[in-house]
Amino acid sequence: MAATTPHSTVAVTSPSTAAQWWQNALIYQIYLPSFADGNGDGIGDLAGVRARLPYLASLGVDALWFTPWYPSPMADGGYDVADYRDVDPVFGTLAEAERLIADALELGIRTIIDVIPNHVSSAHPWFRAALAAPPGSAARSRFHFRPGRGPDGRLPPNDWPSEFGGSAWSRSTGPAGAPAEWYLHLFSPEQPDLNWASPAVRAEHEDVLRFWYDRGVAGIRVDSASLLTKDPALPDLAASPDPHPYIDREDVHDIYRSWRRIADSYAGGRCLVGELWLDDPERLARYLGADELHTAFNLAFLRSAWDAAGTRACIDATLAAHTAVGAPATWVLCNHDVTRTVTRYGRTDTSFSFAAKAQVHAAPVDLALGTRRARAAALLTLALPGSVYLYQGEELGLPEVEDLHPARRRDPMHIRSGGTDPGRDGCRVPLPWSGAAPPFGFTRQGAEPWLPQPPGWGALTIEAQDGVPGSMLELYRAALRLRRSLPALRDAALEWLSDDAGVLSFARGGLRCMVNMSSRSLPVPAGYEVLLTSHALDRGRPGELPRLPPDTAAWLSDTRRPAIASSAAPTVARPPAVLPPGWRTPDS
Repeated sequence: MAATTPHSTVAVTSPSTAAQWWQNALIYQIYLPSFADGNGDGIGDLAGVRARLPYLASLGVDALWFTPWYPSPMADGGYDVADYRDVDPVFGTLAEAERLIADALELGIRTIIDVIPNHVSSAHPWFRAALAAPPGSAARSRFHFRPGRGPDGRLPPNDWPSEFGGSAWSRSTGPAGAPAEWYLHLFSPEQPDLNWASPAVRAEHEDVLRFWYDRGVAGIRVDSASLLTKDPALPDLAASPDPHPYIDREDVHDIYRSWRRIADSYAGGRCLVGELWLDDPERLARYLGADELHTAFNLAFLRSAWDAAGTRACIDATLAAHTAVGAPATWVLCNHDVTRTVTRYGRTDTSFSFAAKAQVHAAPVDLALGTRRARAAALLTLALPGSVYLYQGEELGLPEVEDLHPARRRDPMHIRSGGTDPGRDGCRVPLPWSGAAPPFGFTRQGAEPWLPQPPGWGALTIEAQDGVPGSMLELYRAALRLRRSLPALRDAALEWLSDDAGVLSFARGGLRCMVNMSSRSLPVPAGYEVLLTSHALDRGRPGELPRLPPDTAAWLSDTRRPAIASSAAPTVARPPAVLPPGWRTPDS
């Protein structure tokens, strides 16, 4: 990693948001290769994002989270970083990134970037130097190099598995090409793990944080945040060590306390967001609060099934754990690693787990049902206290692309499994912007996107949904406008109003959110004005209360203490009349 170039600090300020803007922000995730291609090479880039900033502003987002844009061999979608202080030429230049950060801020949109502290690329100068250095050298101390076990050291140092399949160890070669020490990689062999016991590793990453904060970045998303530190004894997992030798170790917290001091030293509100795959909400909350990370991804909510009791339990556990440490909750339905919401909710098993993905991938999908549930889930998520992460394309109702040809798949999860794991490419297919056929405005006509788009996506483009009452895009726009205008959705606590099986019903001030996850219709309670619904209500006979159909959500304003001025027109978000080929209408 190169030394930091002095750079003037950019103050992150905006008249529309407070210093702690992340408390209830809508953060839009951009998977850069698949958002918009500005130069016509079939890969999304910074120029494409800058050209589409008006769209993001019209949607009503508060911040953008970018997956890695650093120089990288792209063995894992850019999460194998070769230089943390530059931009990969396929995406643009560092100067373009600085202009994008500034341009977005002029529209009131902040920028969050990924930092990947657990590992670097095998092409990183540090790792190349380590391979050239002898065992026990300072260059190797930045990583986890160990002699092998068994005859001639031919076996890995321990039994740790890679997250992408196979062993977490690969053997290096000596100067003459003979097998030598092994190195640790919890992900792919092209992603050697850093040794966080090394002072050089700590100092380097603190400098990287300052580098990007100085350039106006408002937030850092910390990838694999619970994996950084390892038990120096490297014990076998088969021995059932407690605590775990590399997940959620106590010494990792000291790293984030130092990072928090850096973030807090900048004016205008800079935040740290952790990616923490931890099942225990109380363990997750230990990373938050006054002296560590500001927020963390709510991955338990992302994995939850379409089930009222389970969803309510997840909401309660999340709010309780976060309230205890004074941190805002976050809510997310999908990201670049998991099955898209429309597809997941259209299956019998509506939960998500990496372990079950290969089996679930072959299960039938009812996309109309999944779309209906995804619309309701959008209103549920946007009504909860805290911030919301919205993955690109979710606002369009894009399904998972599950029929990609194996030769086109790039994800190491797929490759290292020998093709048994479908991988994550299906949720990373480039966005459809306009037109009736690929590339749907993502790149120049005649250019081929880096992942193929389904030919039936014409009805799902931004152009096709823009201004169309009842489209998924307009549902999100309407919900986000209301979310910004309703004081209750900024400040009020959540109060459950019903224990009915299959139903989530809660109030936040004068707003009531009802989500019908049951198979029966429910009466909309008297004394409420309908603000927004994910699907048309059943009106019934004159004089009867309207009813909320199954798999539908509604935002209601209490007429005794209105959530919004009564002059606001209620919105009924009916599904679009035209669906892609092979989809049935929700009422058929």
